[in-house]
Parts: sequence; C-alpha cells; structure tokens
Amino acid sequence: MSRAMQCQSCLPWGSWTQLHRSLPGSRGTRSMYLCAASVPGAAGSYLLRKILRASGISLPRGCVRYQGRSQEHSVQPSSSRHGLSPLRNVASSDAIKKHQKSLSAWFSHQPNEERQFGPSFSLDAVHVDPVIRESSLEEILKPSPDLTIQNQLQQPCSQVISLQNLFDVDACGRQVKNVVLYGTVGTGKSTLIKKMVVDWCHGRLPRFELVIPFSCEDLSHSHAPISLRRLITKKYQHLRDVVPMLGASNLKVLFILNGLERLNLDFRLAGTELCCDPNEPVPPSAIVVNLLRKYLLPEASIIVTTRPSAVRRIPGKYVGRYAEICGFSDTNLQKLYFQMRLSQPSCTGEDSVGSSSGEQENLVEMLSRNLERHNQIAAACFLPSYCWLVCTTLHFLYFTRTVPPSQTLTGIYTSFLRLNFSGEVLDSTDPTNISMMKYVAKMVGKLAYEGVMSRKTCFSEDDLQQCFEVEMKTESELNLLEVFRSDVFRFFLTPCVQPGKEHTFVFTIPAMQEYLAALYVVLGEKKTLAQRVGKELSEIIGKVSEDVAVVLSIISKVLPLRFLPVFFNLLKIFPRYFSRLSGKDRDAIAHTMAEELFKEEDYYNDDVLDQINSSILGVEGPMRHPDEAPDDEVFELFPIFMGGILSRRNRAILEQLGCSIKNLAAFEIAKAMKKTVIRNSRKGLPPSELMDYLFFLHEFQNERFTAEAIRSLRTVNLSSVKMTPLKCSVLASVMGTTCHEVEELNLTSCNLDTSSLKILFPVLLRCKALHLQLNSLGPDACKEIRDLLLHDKCVVSNLRLANNPVGEQGAQYLAEALAGNHSLTHLSLLHTALGDRGAEVIAQDLAKNQHLQELNLGYNSLTDAGALHVVEVAKKHATLDKVHLYFNDISEDGKRALHSLRMDRDGVRALVFLTAGTDVSDYWSNILNVVQRNLPFWDRERVRQHLALILQDLESSRRQTANPWRKAKFLRVENEVKKMLGKLQHGTL
Repeated sequence: MSRAMQCQSCLPWGSWTQLHRSLPGSRGTRSMYLCAASVPGAAGSYLLRKILRASGISLPRGCVRYQGRSQEHSVQPSSSRHGLSPLRNVASSDAIKKHQKSLSAWFSHQPNEERQFGPSFSLDAVHVDPVIRESSLEEILKPSPDLTIQNQLQQPCSQVISLQNLFDVDACGRQVKNVVLYGTVGTGKSTLIKKMVVDWCHGRLPRFELVIPFSCEDLSHSHAPISLRRLITKKYQHLRDVVPMLGASNLKVLFILNGLERLNLDFRLAGTELCCDPNEPVPPSAIVVNLLRKYLLPEASIIVTTRPSAVRRIPGKYVGRYAEICGFSDTNLQKLYFQMRLSQPSCTGEDSVGSSSGEQENLVEMLSRNLERHNQIAAACFLPSYCWLVCTTLHFLYFTRTVPPSQTLTGIYTSFLRLNFSGEVLDSTDPTNISMMKYVAKMVGKLAYEGVMSRKTCFSEDDLQQCFEVEMKTESELNLLEVFRSDVFRFFLTPCVQPGKEHTFVFTIPAMQEYLAALYVVLGEKKTLAQRVGKELSEIIGKVSEDVAVVLSIISKVLPLRFLPVFFNLLKIFPRYFSRLSGKDRDAIAHTMAEELFKEEDYYNDDVLDQINSSILGVEGPMRHPDEAPDDEVFELFPIFMGGILSRRNRAILEQLGCSIKNLAAFEIAKAMKKTVIRNSRKGLPPSELMDYLFFLHEFQNERFTAEAIRSLRTVNLSSVKMTPLKCSVLASVMGTTCHEVEELNLTSCNLDTSSLKILFPVLLRCKALHLQLNSLGPDACKEIRDLLLHDKCVVSNLRLANNPVGEQGAQYLAEALAGNHSLTHLSLLHTALGDRGAEVIAQDLAKNQHLQELNLGYNSLTDAGALHVVEVAKKHATLDKVHLYFNDISEDGKRALHSLRMDRDGVRALVFLTAGTDVSDYWSNILNVVQRNLPFWDRERVRQHLALILQDLESSRRQTANPWRKAKFLRVENEVKKMLGKLQHGTL
C-alpha cells in the first residue's frame, strides 16, 4: 500500500480543517480496551470489540479498563526471587556503573543554544514533563472529530499516563513489553527520552537494571551485518562484561529506539528473516525488527519514539501500548516551565542577580496573565519547543548586557529550527531524501511570503489548498505532502483562537511567518515559471555543451566538421546569459529588502523589539471588543530577517538544515543593497524606524557594509525609544564599526540608567551634541558622565541633562568634570533639583574650566544668594557669557541685581525673566519654548505661579515705558503668556 493511501485514512485528503481535530492533548472519549487474546493482531481485537458492543455482551471486570487510569489502577508485577543474586551482581557491577556515568554525562550535555542561559540550566534543574496520553492504533488512524484547540487548552486529558507507568500491564492484564511513543515535531520526544535516561542513571527508574539507548538515525547509516552484542559493545564499551548475560539471565533490560522514522523496516518474513541469536551478524534494521517481534531477547522491554507518519511501520500486533506526547496541553504546565526557566539566578547574569529579581518576577507575572487570557501564545506554547523559544527571546530582550556577534534574533530563530530539524529528512522512504527544513522553506515559506505581501496573518482552508496542493502532480509529491501534514504542519500553523476566526490558521509564533517568508525569498524560491525552466535548461546545456565541445574539437582535427564546435560554443552563451538574469534576481531581493525596511506607513509604529515583547507578554489594558476594527498587520521583522539570514553564521546553520545559500549569492545581494538600503536610509527616519534600521545592520552581521551605512548617519535621533540594555548594546555594536564623529545623538526620554551609559560609553565619546534629558539619571549616572567628560577622547561640546534628578551629589561629579574637560561649551542642567548648594558646587569648579560658553540652571529652586553667587563666578569666567536662571525662587531685589548686568561691562548675561529693564528680553521666545516643551514633565501648579509672576512683570514693565514700539512688543509677549496660562488651566497644553 502506498504512503498516500496509508495516510489518507489518518488525515482525509480533501480537508485541512481536520488538522483542527487531530491536534493532541484534548479530552477524548473514555473508550474501553477488551481482553481479546484469542483474536490475533490489532485488527482482530478491534473486530471483537465491535461485535461485542453490537451484541450488548459485557466482559468480566478484570478485562476492562478505562483509558488514562493506568496510574491509578495499574498492577505492578511481582518480582520473582528466582535468579536475584546474579541480577544483583550485574546491577551493582562496575560495568553498569561506568555505563550509567557515561550515559549521564552524554545525555546531560546541553546544546550550544542552551548555554546562553548559564550552567545551572541542566536537564535536572529545569525540566517539566509533557502530557503523555494513552492512545491506540484505531485512534491514530481515525482521530476524534470533536477536538479543537480550545478544549486542548481548557480541558484536562482523560487518558493521561506517566512515563513510569508506560510498561504497566494493559487493559487485559498482559505485561507490556513494546511501547510506541509518538508525537509531532516539537512535542518533546527527544528531551523526554534524555530525561528518562538521566533518571535511570540517577536511580530514579528502578524498574530496569540496564538501559541501552540507540539512535535510529545512527543505525540508518550502517548496512553492514553486525550482531546485537557487537553493536552494543561498539556503542558502549563499558558493557563488554554485561553483554554475554543478555538473554542468559533475568536481567531487566530496556532498549530505547529514538527516531524510528529514520529506519526503513520490513516486518515481512520475505524481507527480514527471523533471528534469535544475539551473536549472529545481520543488518541493523533486522536487529530492530526481531527485537520488536520479540524473537530476539523476548524478555527485553523496548520503547520506540517516532513521528505520527511512521507509527504504522510497526504492525499493531507487536505493540503493547501506544502513547502520544501531547506537549503542554495544560496552561499550568506552561506557567511552571516559564517559572522555572525565568527564575533561574543565572538567567540575568552574575552581575545583576539581585537587581533583576524583581524584573524576573514581573516577566513571569505578565506572561502568566497573557496565558490566562487564552491568547494565541497559549496555543503556541502547547509545544514545549515554543516555550523554549519564548524564554530564549525574553532572555535576549531583557537580560542581554552585551551583544556578541553570534547573539542575534535571526540567530535565535535559526538555532531554534536547528534544534528541531537538524538532520531531519521529511520521509526516509522517498528517493529524493529532501530535508524537512528545505521542504518547509519551499512550501510553508510560500504561504508566509504571500501573507506578508498581502498583509495577512490568518489563512483559510482554501489558502492552504491553493498553496500546498495546487502543484502536486506526482505520487512522490503527494506522499511528501501527507507526511508533512501529519508530522510538521502543526509545528508552524495552528488554529486561530480569536472569536469569529476559529476555522482559520495562523502561524504558531507571528515572527515565524516573517522568518519563513524571508527564508523563502533569500533562498531564491520566489521565481516565475520561466525563471525555473531557464535555470534548469542552463544547468543541463552548460554541462552537456562543455563535454560535447571537447569531443568534437578532437574529431574536427580529423574530419572537416568545424561548424559543430562553433554551434556548441553558441550554446554556452545561454548559461552566461542566464547568469546575468540571476544577477537581476539578486537586485530584486535587495530591492524587496529596502522597500519593506523603509515603508512609510510603518514609520510611526513601535520598534520591532517592542513589537516582539508585546506579542509575548501582551498589551496591558482593556481587551479589544470583538466588533472593533483590528489594527493593520505589521511585518517589519521581514526585511530584518532577510538581512540576518544572509549573515555567515546563519548561512552555515541553514546549510546543515539543507537550505544552502552560496557565498557568491550573499555577496551579490549585499552589493545590490548598497544602492538601495543605504540610499534610502539617508532620507531621515523617525526614531523608531531608525532603531529598526540599526537593528537590521546588527542582524546583517556585515561589518564592512555596516561601517559604510553608519558613516552616512551624522545625526542619530532615538528620542522616546525605550532603550533597553539590548538596544543600547545594538547601538554600541553598530556604531562601533566606525570611528567618525557624530554631530548629534538625541536620547531624550529613553529610559536610560547608569548601566545604559556604561554600555554606550564608547559611542557617547564621539558625539558633539548629546541630549540626555528626561532619563531619571541620578548621582550614579553623573559619575559615569564625569568619567565621560574627563576622557581624553571626549568631543562632547553640547550636553543637555534637563529634567533628571541630578541633585547635590550629582552636581559634585559634574563640577569635577567641568574642571578637567576641554570640549564642553554648552551645559543644560534645567530642572535637575540642584538647589543653592548644588549651584554653589558647580560654581566652585567653574573657574577651572576655560571653554564653557552657556550654562542653564533654570527651574532649580535657586534663591537670590545662589543665583548671585553663580553670576559672580560667571563674570570672571573667560568664555561663559550666558547663564539661564528663569523659573527660580528669585526675589524682586535679586531680579533687579541680575537685570543690572551688562554684557559689555560684566561679560555675562543672565536670563531670568522675559523683560530686560523697560524692554522685552531678546530671549523671551527661547524661554517660552523651553517652558512649553517641558511642561508635561514639570509641576503644573508651580509653572502656573511662575507664569503669573512673568505676566505681572510684563505688565509692570509695559506701564513704565513710553515707547509705543516697546509697548507693542510687550503686548505681543503678554498675549503669548496669557494663551499659555489659558491652555494650562483648561488642561489642553
């Protein structure tokens, strides 16, 4: 029977919606297993049950068991005392102890992707067992029609069985020897087996005295005959003394066969002969078949892990129990996993364990609330693999203090796919041996790309059929599609949980759609029919023409056939011409990247890192009403992933997954990008889009390209972008590719703190104008700023620290910086809580500075004494000619003293009020603009009082002058102040 015909009974060909119902983990009907030992095979058992139900015949109580109750009603086999002494000798032997130690070291080893969480994230430290549901072959072939994603997430499984109970007696009281543990990609099969082995090594699985795991992928690469005993000693040398006792004693052995889908097994006697001798050399597949037949070592227990499409490769009569890994179908398991992962001390790094514990708890709390809403993320985290991805992404977003080249968002997603698809072939029985990831990039990538282009995240059954089935022409293609549907589809697409969209599918994680769309484009899968035919023809003609031309060139020396080599040389022109057309494809990829990266309709969205954060943790606030129009879909990660996939490291990983991107192709795309991406970036971008552009350059990991792009950025405006440690690290990394001076860096209202300044230190040194207003920078941050200004490479000339809690202690650090700095000309300390004492501290070291030209001490609660002391020092300063003192607690006497200052006589001008004697101050508009810009962050009542005093001063000065021109100027300024007061009182300012 063909694979397509086999799978049709499992997943009906015409309906993608059936995948709603076949998702594991939801409550099933409580069917009964009946004792049917007299009827051979699973088919006989099923037939007997059907006949008995129709006849209304009931069976004895001992032969009936409800599925899922094995944990409560299982009967433990009594251990016989016969032969116990030799068993103890074997179990306590050095050989098995060495075997346990070796297995523990091997299976406890974590991949590189896990190490970013720190050494404490071992398999023992952080592990949550997924839900395992007892199943049957009939249920596998005929999934229940009433299963949906909703009851998976809300209702408990009624057939749950624990890992320790998989080998309990079955419903008829027979001892189970063979267990098939199956699950789709990402449900945690391999991790569960690793945990099972580690548990046995540590004495937590006492049922078995010896565990021998085999990788079916490893076995599939060997076809030479080998005996079972030789195979075991070849893989595990420590068992040389134990192997002779296999089959000769009552040693309780468990064989683990992981990834059975990699083996082509033939259970027919004509295909695989019977073999009961563990010393007889046979092919590895024959060893597996005879172990499962119970013809070889019949007393041994066997657990097989496989994907759903390969379950039927083992005849039902050889399987004692089917068990399905359902992942984290209970949201409480998801919460437990996140709690354990995100609460690890090493998650935040060694330097910030104490300071970040509150942030860790907050993350866990926000994530839990989002899961409780039954949001789409709960459906995603149904798969343990996606729980890992969520934790890794949060670790990247929140706990990254420095960004090594390997630490990119694209790298996380690429590594995530390697963890799940490395070495995986879609169907080992198919002659093409296409890698699973290559098939996904081709098929699912097309769907993802079409969704991005049409701004679409929900896909109907018609969309899936149009994308997946329209080009199916051969039996092989049909078989591959069926395997994909049963094993892989649910890893990438899941039913939508939004009301009214229950019959549509969405990508499990929104960013995965953009990643696969980017991979689809970069791999060159987006081709027209003419391009595909042209490529195939060019390859064929290129190979044939070279060989034929050589042969004919030899013949032409004997025979007068010189026209034939000329003819075949003409054929060579076609591949060359096509190579030029393929160069056009590279330009198209670069154009697509630039067009998507600089879309004007996306200019005022949050930056992509904030978007990812919101998609995981949700948006705090009231839920959207179902009838409310949804926001437009945003796909700003798509071009960033395109750049990230082109990085050398990600291309190397994708090569392992069967998705090859040649160096020449990456070089040509980068070359084409210089004409498009860099040119578009010079137009001037809003802060959030500029942050996205910087993140794109970081993901691209091309230092030469990044340096050329950064040299064109003379002004960097990131105001109001929440600069997390990750964003600061990205900014420092990208800007660090060049050494050019930056004219202006605007980091106003960016949530900066002391650690942010430390990360950005190399960048801040090169900035002439540095805007750090509204960042809650206190004394500790001022200490970093002092070190910055005293650095011999500092070029900062204009520093704005307005609206930061600098205080007296911070003023002390800034005063030390002023004394030794040689570049600063403008310093703004507006509204920094200095007070008189802070102003005096600044004034004490002001004389040591020889370059400062302007000092703003407005809104700092200065009294007459503090203000006059600063002005007295300013008079003696060589270059300081302007001091801002408005909105301070200065009396009328102090005001008159400050008004008496003259630039030509005293060398300094104090800006206190909007008047200058009987005239309007030349700086009145500057003062009002400062007030208007900072009003949202100031005490409005205090501002209202100051504006009232300013208005009284204006009216008084106007009455004192007889000049009509000056009176008109006074009236104009008075009107501006009155407008501001009116808006302030009505709350519209």
